[in-house]
Amino acid sequence: MNTWKKEMKNIKSIIAIMAITVGFISAMDGNQKTENYGYHETASSTNTEITPKTTNEVNGELIITLPVKQIRNKVNKPFKEDKTTSSIKVKGIDHSAFDALLTSYVSSSGKVDYEAIKDKVIILDKYLDYLSQNVPKSSASKNEKLAFWINAYNANTIKLLVDNYPVESIMDLHGGKVFDNKWLSIGDEKLSLNDIENNKIRAKFNEPRIHFAVNCAAKSCPPILNRAWTAVNIQAYLEVRAKTFINNSAYNKLSVGSVQISKIFEWYAKDFPEDIVSYLNKYSNTQIDADAQVSYIEYDWTLNGK
Repeated sequence: MNTWKKEMKNIKSIIAIMAITVGFISAMDGNQKTENYGYHETASSTNTEITPKTTNEVNGELIITLPVKQIRNKVNKPFKEDKTTSSIKVKGIDHSAFDALLTSYVSSSGKVDYEAIKDKVIILDKYLDYLSQNVPKSSASKNEKLAFWINAYNANTIKLLVDNYPVESIMDLHGGKVFDNKWLSIGDEKLSLNDIENNKIRAKFNEPRIHFAVNCAAKSCPPILNRAWTAVNIQAYLEVRAKTFINNSAYNKLSVGSVQISKIFEWYAKDFPEDIVSYLNKYSNTQIDADAQVSYIEYDWTLNGK
């Protein structure tokens, strides 16, 4: 009897070893197939999905990087949306379409490729339609309102030139009364470019630096920024544009005893401090004498195109 029991134990041991061996071989075979195809399986209580994995060899050691598991709630239902990949809603007015046009087709020196923008005019048209339907509410911040109207002025000016391109000067349009022509539809208003500059901007914002931001498409106009204005960037950009324009010898010639400056400072003198030299000295790299002689450079209305 004892001999029989020993033989039965031996047989059970052999069977157990064989089962373990078969299981190990099967597991190795399964892993090999997974390795060959570059996938691994992740199981959930409801469904099993195949997701990619990557392998890297570092110092002879195989490092396997597994992706985040994607698990279905129920069979044939979509994956849960990962919060990190969900779309981000833009707070306030979205000027990104205009920003993309400017960064693509306006140089850092303010030269505008009107011909190229003409081929993308549908983007500009959609942006202008968007502005017309999203005029800032009274509760909007000062920066948001100011950025909106500067962009509205610049985008509509570009639109006017693109629609009439090629043209040598903006002053060739509308019989030279181009800035007074009420062709713009913004909200429920019909406006001219002068309406935007004088009534929407100058009359409501005590901000002389806007003259370095709005662009009339002329060579003598302060170069258009190749970015869209936003509530976030406007104060920093206004300061930079003021300093850049005032110290650019193509527009202003500054010395200790005399200055030759843009006609803008003459046309909009009341927007600047009574003492223009003091204002220039806020930004000038050259310290100008208080009694320096002031004169104005003739304005060049030639188009600011490439």
